[in-house]
Amino acid sequence: MLQRPLRLGTRRSLLARAQSSAIARRLEQLHPDLKVELVGIDTRGDRISQTPLSQVEGKEFFTAEIDAALRAGDVDLTVHSYKDLSLERPADLQLGAVPARENPRDIVYFAADVAERLASGATLRIGSSSPRRQAFVPSFLERALPHSPRVELCELRGNVDTRLRRLREPRGSERQLDGVILAFAGLSRLWQDEAVGAQALVREALAGLPRMLLPLTLCPVAPAQGALAIECRSADAATGQILAALDDPPTRAAVAAERALLAERGGGCHQRFGATQVQIEGLGALLYLRDTGEQGPLAPELRWTSPAAPRAPLRPWDGSVQPAPAMESVPGIAEVAARRLAAASAAFIAHRRALPELPAAAVNRCAHIWVSGTESWFALAARGVWVEGCAEGLGFGALRATLAAPLLALPELREWLALTNQEAAAGWADVPVLATYRHVGGKGEAGTPNPAGPSAEALQLWWHSGVQFERWGAQAAPASQHACGPGKTAELLRRRGVQNLAVFPSVQHWREWLRT
Repeated sequence: MLQRPLRLGTRRSLLARAQSSAIARRLEQLHPDLKVELVGIDTRGDRISQTPLSQVEGKEFFTAEIDAALRAGDVDLTVHSYKDLSLERPADLQLGAVPARENPRDIVYFAADVAERLASGATLRIGSSSPRRQAFVPSFLERALPHSPRVELCELRGNVDTRLRRLREPRGSERQLDGVILAFAGLSRLWQDEAVGAQALVREALAGLPRMLLPLTLCPVAPAQGALAIECRSADAATGQILAALDDPPTRAAVAAERALLAERGGGCHQRFGATQVQIEGLGALLYLRDTGEQGPLAPELRWTSPAAPRAPLRPWDGSVQPAPAMESVPGIAEVAARRLAAASAAFIAHRRALPELPAAAVNRCAHIWVSGTESWFALAARGVWVEGCAEGLGFGALRATLAAPLLALPELREWLALTNQEAAAGWADVPVLATYRHVGGKGEAGTPNPAGPSAEALQLWWHSGVQFERWGAQAAPASQHACGPGKTAELLRRRGVQNLAVFPSVQHWREWLRT
């Protein structure tokens, strides 16, 4: 172990010092005899505070001066926001560690009077200088916000606290904004920081502000967003060995995949391109990406490594194209739902049909509304409901880590309310549930197979819902290969003892798998 303190070079911004301080404390925890000192370094990017970097010639805006200090031996290691690093790094500098990544998503915070602005039909001015955000976020917000507003993105630079203050400028001021887009990871690190005084400042700045967490399905973020890169001199083996304890291989692999795609496009902060890889239990690595063409944003894409090719012969049955069983609301449920929502601290609406016909004001009494995916989000927004975020079609289980993030300060799950159908209610063990509708019919005569279900000859089966499996699962041949999406359907099939089961991100991925 080194006999002197390690010197950690960092930018002087509040966020840079917060994330560098967290790394320093973590190193001291892992190596009890070690001391780490922070050394502040001014960078060109911090001095250019008014002009979007995509409009400034050059590169290495936030790293050149820090690299120079590391090479000169003025510091022993440096901590960077990984997305700020150029694709080609000097050979004499070593990537010593890529720690576990914070939530990579973008989050939008809005001015406290945004509801009144929406009701008045005003155009919302949202701050961000990122070309990627300018390409993808306005069209999303225009569908995700109540009253379908027009959204205009405005140039915005400066530190996090400076940006957030723009939301509290007097109405009518040229500096006043209706919203700002920020990286969830940066805010999260500031929210949890106690060492450099960021925590109190950020908590005060965010108090009482409405928010929306943007989904990766439609708004993937900059490659490497949310990840940190810790570097040392390549010749400094002792420091490299100390840093190795911080490395998180899944994060390193995800960032490498994202930056490889950026490299294919020539790199640079001017790109209107997003790529984000996340690890989902039961599915593995999901890589969300979206690019921009001459006519504007292209359709989003999800890349995923499918299981081994299906066994021959191919005789598939696709439950997603079968007639849906009829549904009916539970009698008297609207009044019950309004009362339960008003009493709940937060709610998860498993499907747009699960929310009874209620006035938007009655639903919005619940402070935090989350939904299953973007289609339900848009449907509820059209009814005037403020939705805070979604599970992106991956099921409530995939959302748990996000909901537990300290930045969101959400209640414990026992204080939530889940709205779903009657058949799925039993699958919510640790969340209070309210069944608002049920499926009727579809079983056929006793002992008679339902013609909509799979035949005995079908060998590759896609179950669109747990209701389908409960009604038609007995018709499946013993040798069938079962498949479904993530979430409650997969949980139900496992509880029912289905052995030959593969979980896919979507039915489209299952169909592609059949063609392999």
